[in-house]
Amino acid sequence: QVQLVESGGGLVQAGGSLRLSCAASGNLDSINPMAWYRRAPGKQRESVARITRIDNTIYAQSVKGRFTISRENGKNTVYLQMTSLEPEDTAVYYCNLNTLSADYWGRGIQVTVSS
Repeated sequence: QVQLVESGGGLVQAGGSLRLSCAASGNLDSINPMAWYRRAPGKQRESVARITRIDNTIYAQSVKGRFTISRENGKNTVYLQMTSLEPEDTAVYYCNLNTLSADYWGRGIQVTVSS
């Protein structure tokens, strides 16, 4: 069983920054692709940022240049540094870990950006 625990969300004013963390634990014997998704009120869940096994990164166009995904060296722990936050970034953010056999999700963490 694999568990993902997110932390670091909260309320911030527009233009501010937040850093999300996600730590994976459980039956993992290798470095896995991980990602951050978000679901805004009334919208579908969308991919925000991804990091591959070899730490290549991919971003949604809406966050490119503002968000940075990174991995703790050699671990299934990832971070999402969010800067220049906009009210449109308000959402529940979910951490994802992908293995060959399954996708795992965290419970989600609220990020609210006030105007």
